[in-house]
Amino acid sequence: MVQGTLSQVSPATIQEWRERVARREARVGIVGLGYVGLPLTLLFADAGLRVTGFDIDRSKVEKLNRGESYLWRIENEHIATAQRKGFVATDDFSAVRELDAVLICVPTPLTDHHVPDLSFVESTIRAIAPHLRAGQLVVLESTTYPGTTEEIIATEVAKHGHRVLRDEGDALDGVMVAFSPEREDPGNMETARRDVPKVLGGCDRRATDAAEALYGSIFKRTVPVSSPATAEMTKLLENIYRAVNIAMVNEMKQLCLRMGIDIWEVIDAAATKPFGFQAFYPGPGIGGHCIPVDPFYLTWKAKEFGFPTRFIQLAGEVNEEMPRFVVLEVGKALNERAVALKGAKVLVLGVAYKRDVDDLRESPALTIIELLQGLGVDVSYNDPFFPEVGRGRKYDLQMKSAPLDDLGQYDCVLIATDHSAYDYERVVAESKLVVDARNATRGIMSDKIVRC
Repeated sequence: MVQGTLSQVSPATIQEWRERVARREARVGIVGLGYVGLPLTLLFADAGLRVTGFDIDRSKVEKLNRGESYLWRIENEHIATAQRKGFVATDDFSAVRELDAVLICVPTPLTDHHVPDLSFVESTIRAIAPHLRAGQLVVLESTTYPGTTEEIIATEVAKHGHRVLRDEGDALDGVMVAFSPEREDPGNMETARRDVPKVLGGCDRRATDAAEALYGSIFKRTVPVSSPATAEMTKLLENIYRAVNIAMVNEMKQLCLRMGIDIWEVIDAAATKPFGFQAFYPGPGIGGHCIPVDPFYLTWKAKEFGFPTRFIQLAGEVNEEMPRFVVLEVGKALNERAVALKGAKVLVLGVAYKRDVDDLRESPALTIIELLQGLGVDVSYNDPFFPEVGRGRKYDLQMKSAPLDDLGQYDCVLIATDHSAYDYERVVAESKLVVDARNATRGIMSDKIVRC
């Protein structure tokens, strides 16, 4: 049901704010309509809250307003359903003044020198701040280092003459600021988004209470913490935990290859232990927005406190080196078959950063392609999710997906992403050489296969 008019009286107390959410009268704005922002938009719309989506990409805004989706797994009908409940998209930030809450879901990548790039966050809050008013809630969801919400969001809000609430009163005579980390897992079809607990921390109790009421309308469980910095560090811990363990198995994989041991068999055997062990799996590198980035975000921030995070930084470096390791293994496999790497024809199977997602962010496959090209290899790729790969923040490939009708023309087929759509038995049968960096061919016996 579409809510009432845009102009509504601002709630005077936090209790009124909560009641507005409970009555589904609160209006929500989401800035950044990508892999995090768009699914979040649909959750709020489905819960009966009217949502305005903001994005600086005009083509995205126009598609959404036509009822079209640009993300796999989000169908056009999902957009149309949200529109019937009041969802609109815009690139006009003046619409912020009509909202009760504004959630920021924009990218926070690294520069080429592994320094946090918060330009998207900074430009977003500068666009929002002039249109804010007392009683509104501003929440940063983008992954970042501890202190960002206070140092950038709250500071910019104050620069525009708004009071950021920090005391323990009930009156909403200023802007509430909080951090609540996104916990998206693209491609995960087993865990519903509503079932993922929502961590949140505000600059004061009112901000935390408001965020808890808002997110509690769409998530089954909220986890309030004492401050934005605690919530920011929580997100980093979650992802650095994964990055460190992935780095460990990536290093162990290289050792096992030299020792003639199957690392995958080792992991499966270790995973039978009912306590004290969680399985992580090796690969050609790590991708997505968070895991490749977060170790370096924390390492950079730690320098401000004179604390070297050697262990964490090493994990990031190990994972970053994996594409080079894969390229070396391709070269060795070709050399053993008397084929020079320079001039060889190689098909990279899969360029998404992980199986069955339409996401190229930080994909190790893209790095592998560039490294192979730099060595004079004639590289092609195939990916059912990407008919073409053009230019991104860290790549400029300008390539189109090659058909799989003549695998025998390639000197090597490299499995970089193990999409479930591929028939791996056919790939092995029709190829001269298969280098498998994902263990996709496990169970297939052939002397054509080199697992790395």
